[in-house]
Amino acid sequence: MDQHELELLNKYAATDPELKSLWEDHVLYEKQVDKLEGKAFRTPTEEQTLKQLKKQKLEGKTQLMAILDRLKKQG
Repeated sequence: MDQHELELLNKYAATDPELKSLWEDHVLYEKQVDKLEGKAFRTPTEEQTLKQLKKQKLEGKTQLMAILDRLKKQG
């Protein structure tokens, strides 16, 4: 995300519950992915969890970017 997108996020997250929720989920998934990727060894279950988290993170970011693109066009 570039600086302008982060500024839009900070500006509109307080008044747009969907945007705020997507951002909070994105941050949570990022932390969970980082934690699992930081492990020297992952069990098969952890590998599956990691794949699922990355998928959810990507889906959420796609939705987040769509909202930010819409906000850019409005502003």
